[in-house]
Amino acid sequence: MRAPTPARIAGIYRYPVKGLSPEQLGRAALKPGETLTADRRYAIENGPSGFDPAAPNWLPKPHFLMLMRDEWLAGLRTRFDDASNVLSIDHGGRIVAEGDLGTAEGRQAIETFFATTFAGQIKGPPKVLTSPGHSFSDVARKVVSIINLASVRAVETMVGAPVDPLRFRANLYVEGWPAWHEFDLLDRTLAIGEARIKVVKRIVRCAAVNVDPDTAARDLAIPQALMRRLGHADCGIYAEVIAGGIIGAGETIAAEQAELL
Repeated sequence: MRAPTPARIAGIYRYPVKGLSPEQLGRAALKPGETLTADRRYAIENGPSGFDPAAPNWLPKPHFLMLMRDEWLAGLRTRFDDASNVLSIDHGGRIVAEGDLGTAEGRQAIETFFATTFAGQIKGPPKVLTSPGHSFSDVARKVVSIINLASVRAVETMVGAPVDPLRFRANLYVEGWPAWHEFDLLDRTLAIGEARIKVVKRIVRCAAVNVDPDTAARDLAIPQALMRRLGHADCGIYAEVIAGGIIGAGETIAAEQAELL
């Protein structure tokens, strides 16, 4: 009998600014207890949130610009340069804002763009937020998010339409698992080369996944379809890095054998 093809990492993505566009990576460094480098390092406050950079606490996403409410964000194409901390925003095929997020002047340039271009679509003064070591994740722990591409294809069957996997804004996209197999991996350790990640939580989907990442149209009802068909709105898993290593697209990802008690 032919052995099944091992699951592999089909794509690696990070999101330097919460709610803004993804950046595809060929390789990424995983460090214990950390996110991918610069993943959700920044967020744009949508009116005063009470976030204190000197004593950062996790805040729920409605405090920030985010796709669950602000689908127009998907119409922006952004790029973040690690070496210079410069964020560039492309809108309509041209660079409309650019700033070094490590400086007050650079952050102000980005804030001014949002305040003037989207004045009628934001609640209050936009402010770029960051704090060393803090991640503006949807959950209070530092995690790597994983989407099973077979599960995305199952969602396509549910909604009767193509579904771009980038709607799910994952860090790792996996090919080779059966649909929904990721839910069987809760509390299991996954190996990717020398790196080890432990699956800690299923991801409950919100209205952000209804937004097409290319057109910025809110054109599907994915959480509702999941609820009707499966009785829950979960798709994807969160994992915590427990052993570091460099991972790359195309590498095998495999669950380690559970220890016998």
